[in-house]
Amino acid sequence: MIKEGFLTLGIESSCDETSAAVIKDGKEVLSNIVASQIDWHRKFGGVVPEIASRKHVELINPVIQEALEEAGVSYSDLNLVAVTYGPGLVGGLLVGIAGAKAIAYAHELPLVAVNHIEGHIYSNFISHPELEPPLVCLTVSGGHTDLLYFEELGEYEILGRTKDDAAGEAFDKVARVMEIGYPGGPAIDKLAKTGDLEAIELPRPLIYDDNYDFSFSGLKTAVLNYINQKQQKGEDIPKADLAASFQQAVVDVLTSKVVKAVKAKEIGQVLLSGGVSANSHLRSVLAAELKQLGVKLYYPQPKLCTDNAAMIATAGYFKWKLKQQIAPYALNADPGLRLG
Repeated sequence: MIKEGFLTLGIESSCDETSAAVIKDGKEVLSNIVASQIDWHRKFGGVVPEIASRKHVELINPVIQEALEEAGVSYSDLNLVAVTYGPGLVGGLLVGIAGAKAIAYAHELPLVAVNHIEGHIYSNFISHPELEPPLVCLTVSGGHTDLLYFEELGEYEILGRTKDDAAGEAFDKVARVMEIGYPGGPAIDKLAKTGDLEAIELPRPLIYDDNYDFSFSGLKTAVLNYINQKQQKGEDIPKADLAASFQQAVVDVLTSKVVKAVKAKEIGQVLLSGGVSANSHLRSVLAAELKQLGVKLYYPQPKLCTDNAAMIATAGYFKWKLKQQIAPYALNADPGLRLG
């Protein structure tokens, strides 16, 4: 039986999750299978690219098959294939791209190449189908921190971005030095709940600058210096207080830039996307600040904050509907791809 509606198969393999999903009409999730490699990489304190690539090769076909079976569809039911082509680890990206191209070619389906970061943004339209521009979007992940303005879907203005480390990268590096676990973001978020966010004075880079850019390398260095000084003196490190103070510094910077953009653009909706959008303190503080301005904050369901193929399928669907360029079979990975 042929499934009704426009069906998009999404494939995501940019880092350490192998994922495939089937989305109906751009916003209804029929399946979203994610095979995580966290347990394989945890012992190394971060993702090992070679291991990630090998696991993607093992998992890609079974994951795609499971996504089709859970959605109750076959390849003949599909209307579109969407795949992440960057940014990310080149080995992992190539595995997903090869699978997507093979399916598109074999079944004569259009192929759409999706920027991984755009996928995170469009995950909001799965959780909140009613969303319509204009809106401001803060995208915060392990590799990117970008502030965007959407006047209409498919077109955005980059207001600001990080000049060095991304916020998520800073979370991971600080957590690694503090030896509190991996992934770093959730570990710091959890530990910070028992700490004093004002216990340790840390910098807020660029917070008062007349722009929308970010910088987190100085903040990360300040935390590392604090830890080194404590160790040299033989003193205990108040990990909960340090986690809370560091997290608050990051949240203060992110929130200040979003509020500045909201006032300048005079809009009433803000989107939060990327892995760090799952941070409970960021959500709470940003929502409270925006509420005072009469602005509503939207963010995806927790399972859609991390890497997944549903967001790639949704982004691909919108790119197709907006008649953006369809990817050729010569599509290659672009590990350094940026927004814009």
